[in-house]
Amino acid sequence: MNKTFILLLLLIITMSSCISSKRLNYLQVDKSDQEIDSILQLRQLPEPYRLQINDLLSIRIKAMDQDLVGMFNPVGDDNTNATTEERAYFDGFLVDRRGEIRMPTLGQIKVIGLTLNEVQNKIKNKLLDDYYKSSSELFVTAKLAGLRYTTIGEIGTGSQVIYKEQVTIMEAIANAGNITTYGDRKNVRILRQYPGGQKMLNVDLTSISALNTDQYYIQPNDVIIVDTLPEKAIGLGENALAIFTSILGVITSITVILIRL
Repeated sequence: MNKTFILLLLLIITMSSCISSKRLNYLQVDKSDQEIDSILQLRQLPEPYRLQINDLLSIRIKAMDQDLVGMFNPVGDDNTNATTEERAYFDGFLVDRRGEIRMPTLGQIKVIGLTLNEVQNKIKNKLLDDYYKSSSELFVTAKLAGLRYTTIGEIGTGSQVIYKEQVTIMEAIANAGNITTYGDRKNVRILRQYPGGQKMLNVDLTSISALNTDQYYIQPNDVIIVDTLPEKAIGLGENALAIFTSILGVITSITVILIRL
């Protein structure tokens, strides 16, 4: 076989099989400066998150006389040996299937569909109506016990937690260890929970336009799925040099076998 033809064939296979930078780089700018400015100006913080089933809340109640509200706060507050995860699990308030949390003395409180500020006000008003006077100067805080999400596929897999109220998908991916070279950044899927059920959302993380999508900020209990690019099934390598080396090795082996026959 002509050596020139073999080298040309190797070059074609190598260039067609490697993964281009267009499919690897995040938030690429392929628009005019004016369009980019428009995208960045339009980007807004998401609407306040509304609680759903299986959300885990951390609620603290304070007053001028802290002994008055001691019964409402977790006993484990002074347990410095417990990790943040453990304390959230044992001391947090889980939104059950009825959309309620169960608090000491106060009993069942409907919170599904409420924002964290609305939960704080609801608990505070209930305390003032049933147990305390306004002079007690109650202060109620309600927070999500960490923003929990799951990553699957060509990304660091597992259950992840970030202790912030708002988390972008870029932060979530970085926290999980980034998407691998073989991950499909153009079609990252997000399985998201809504009051009426679950929906599958898609976002192209290679485009700057991702900044303006509802998927740019993740929500509690999101499942981020990164599919595998077809190049991984071929198994030649991640870049042109690796592919060329693999093919050259195969051809060399075949040549040695043919010579020995």
